[in-house]
This record gives sequence, structure tokens and C-alpha cells, in this order.
Amino acid sequence: GSYTVLEEHQFFKIKRVSVKCGSILSLQKHHHRSEHWIVVCGSADVIIGSESKTLTQGQSTFVPAGVVHRLENKGKIPLEVIEVQIGEYLGEDDIERYEDVYGREISK
Repeated sequence: GSYTVLEEHQFFKIKRVSVKCGSILSLQKHHHRSEHWIVVCGSADVIIGSESKTLTQGQSTFVPAGVVHRLENKGKIPLEVIEVQIGEYLGEDDIERYEDVYGREISK
């Protein structure tokens, strides 16, 4: 996947997240921010804590801070998600990864 920051302020950041067909993002959590995901194109298979669900265009979900989560695109078209991050610290280093298919460091 990839992302573009659309807007950034002290306590919120808005990203456009793109996930290619057949791709899956890290199983991860953030300590200092929550996230709202809005699917604008395609469908997203999401894991949030112990819950799994599929979101389609126009649907959204909330990821609380400190909860393990993941996005996956099992669909036939690219997935586009608008992600709204809210928190006191929004740095890209606020991440613990538990599974990653791209070889990035896994948290212990």
C-alpha cells in the first residue's frame, strides 16, 4: 500500500491510503492516535481487535488507540480509504507491527 497526506495539523492528519488488489497491510497498533477509515473505492477486509468485517464504498469504521488493526484488499479493484487520524502525537514512528509481509521489523 501507499498513502498521501492530504492535510495535517497539530492534533489530526488526513491521509488517502491506497491498497493494491491482493495486498494486505501490517497487523499493527498505535499508542497515541485513533483512526477513522472511510472506504471511497473498492472493498476493505478489516481486522480491529478481535472483530473482522468487510467495508464497501461509503462505509466507515473507527480504530481506537491501542487496538490491533489491519486493512486488506481481497477485491478486484484498488482499494482507496480516507484515513482521519486524531491524537496528541501523529508521528509515523507510533507503530507496533505484529505481522508484516514486507519484511519490516516486528515488535516484540
